[in-house]
Formats: sequence, structure tokens, C-alpha cells
Amino acid sequence: MLKIFNRMPVLKALLIQLFAFVCIAPLMSSLPTLTLLEWALFQGIVAAFISYCFRIASWWLPIQLCFFPAVVLTLALELSPLWFCLGFFLLLLIYGKTFQTQVPLYLSSTEVTRVLASLLPQQRNFTFMDLGCGCGGLLSKLNKTHTHGAFYGIEAAPIPYLIGKIRTLFRRPNCNVQWGDLWKQNLGQFDVVYAYLSPVPMPSLWEKASREMQPGSLFISNTFAVPGITPEKIIALNDFSKSKLYIWRM
Repeated sequence: MLKIFNRMPVLKALLIQLFAFVCIAPLMSSLPTLTLLEWALFQGIVAAFISYCFRIASWWLPIQLCFFPAVVLTLALELSPLWFCLGFFLLLLIYGKTFQTQVPLYLSSTEVTRVLASLLPQQRNFTFMDLGCGCGGLLSKLNKTHTHGAFYGIEAAPIPYLIGKIRTLFRRPNCNVQWGDLWKQNLGQFDVVYAYLSPVPMPSLWEKASREMQPGSLFISNTFAVPGITPEKIIALNDFSKSKLYIWRM
């Protein structure tokens, strides 16, 4: 059960919200002068405090604080439930199972493309894999400058996958985006593996890369380092987020 909570913190956040509601429910009858919105705000404060005590990631705290007040305000608008269903499915199509993977949709900058292009082999043939390739922009651009390379990407969110598939459909045959789970993708057939994910999966991804990738191949992570593993090289990027590329030779 603890592993499930660690992999899906949204469940932990939901349980905290329910526990906070149970805590304040007995008080509601003793203070009838408070409005429903005021009770919702009080419940949000309690939920945020409990989340802080359980050391949930700091970005969850404003979500916990505002969740119930947002629900009350939204219900007051008397919107059709169909709009909420539509919004939910649209987010699901764009972001996929972010609530489970804890990997949002990040798009690599033009500066990343430029730096990666300088790191890739300039003469010999090679294979490149983009884990969580989003809309396929990076693959499409690298494919133009390195005609001797084979570029592959894997993406789990439906809409980014479709965009990436269409984007690479009329490229050379060795530029391809597939829909699937990156954890089921064998990394042993690639000379360079690139990832732009989040801090959460990096330890597990490093274990997978160490187990599957061939000696001499490159593992490159955008922005997020592998805890406790010193990279061979760190390249500071001159882009909007001032991020870094962490490079390991396996």
C-alpha cells in the first residue's frame, strides 16, 4: 500500500482531504454562522497543514489549500457536469497518466536541440531514443541535421503522440514515434538515450539504463540529475529555464 501512495501521491492527497473533512465535520454544527465557503477554506487550511506534516512535495500545499474552496465556488456557478467531463478527458488526452507517472509534459527548447546536435556522432551511424518525446519536435529537428542517424521516440499521452507521429510521418524511415510505456522499452539497442522527465523517476530510470544500455553509449537527462550518480559532463543551457544537460557514458 505504501508503494502505491509513493507512486500515486494524488491518492495520498485525496485521503488527506477526506481526513481533514472528517476532522472539521463535528465543528460545523457548533458554528452555524460560518458560510459553506468559509468552512471549505478552513478545511483547505487543515488539509494543507496535514500535508505539510506528512512532508508531501511543497507544490501540493496550494492545491490542498484551494481544492475544496474551488469545488464550492464551481458548484455555485451551476455549470453542467458535461463541461467537467470534457475538461477531464481533454487533460487526460494531453497529459496521459501524469497523476501516476508524476511526469508532466515538457518540451525541449531550441537550445537543447543545438547542444544535442553537437554531441551526436558526426560521421558514423547511430541510434537515438527520446523517452517521453512529447510532440516529436526534438526528433524532427535532429533528423534534419543528422541524416546518418536513426531517431526514435516513445510517448504515452495520446494527443502529443498523434502530433509527433504526424510530424515524423513524412520524414525519413528512420525517424519514428511510437505510443507506449517507456518502462517497457528496451534501451540496449540505442547509442544515445535522452530523457526530459521529472525528479521522481530518475533513480529507477538510471537502474534501467545501467541494466540495459551498452558500454560506451550515452545517457542524457535534461534538467533532472540522477541522485548520487556523478555525471561525466554537465552542460549549462542558455535557454529560458537556464537548465542543464547531465551526461553519463555507460
